[in-house]
Amino acid sequence: MKPRKYQIENYKELLRGCGAYIKDEPRDAMYKIATYIITQFWGNLREITDGLGVLLLTWNQAFYRYGHFNFDRLEACIGKWWSDIEKYRNRELGSLSSEEEDKIKELFHDFLESLERKNDKAKSPVAVAKAIHLLAPRFFPLWDDEIAKKYGCYWYADTDRSPKKYVEFMRRIKSNVEQVSESYMKECNVDRKTAQENIVKLHPTPKPYLTILKLIDEYNYAKHTKGWI
Repeated sequence: MKPRKYQIENYKELLRGCGAYIKDEPRDAMYKIATYIITQFWGNLREITDGLGVLLLTWNQAFYRYGHFNFDRLEACIGKWWSDIEKYRNRELGSLSSEEEDKIKELFHDFLESLERKNDKAKSPVAVAKAIHLLAPRFFPLWDDEIAKKYGCYWYADTDRSPKKYVEFMRRIKSNVEQVSESYMKECNVDRKTAQENIVKLHPTPKPYLTILKLIDEYNYAKHTKGWI
């Protein structure tokens, strides 16, 4: 069977993409700062909301330059889903089951509503993925328009389709996590957890906040968004 265009062949190919990302995107300040704020103030919904704002109003500036979201509405959404968010934060994407997909779609929908621009009600599925990824960085993957298209998960003009598309995207990223992990496991004769930890350590500029999902996003950005590899 011919590999799908979004499949990552092995961990070495993943790291090659990360290398291209680091070469052309040497600073990752917005991600680092938002990650630090959320970790530092975990449990304080107001501070966490501010941390997400730091990320979204800069990292997603192309969308929010036309109008900001409502911080109070975002904080209320985080509060509504807090007990689930705490569970997701301690999980790996590999634990995703089909039985919980409807709940994830509902969560995504609520964040989509809470992050809409106040002035024109425009919605950004990309902003949602960034927000929930920061809240649960090992469970929720990142995407952008081009990455979603390459994975066959784009919503096109209908953002209401994006919750379903995001769950499809999660399944496909999960498959990539398994593929790169198994390539390392086979080569080095280690278990899955050790394989993923070691792959992250092999990153060109290893940092404490990196996860296997962050590495895959760097690869996807380098390959599908920028065409660097």
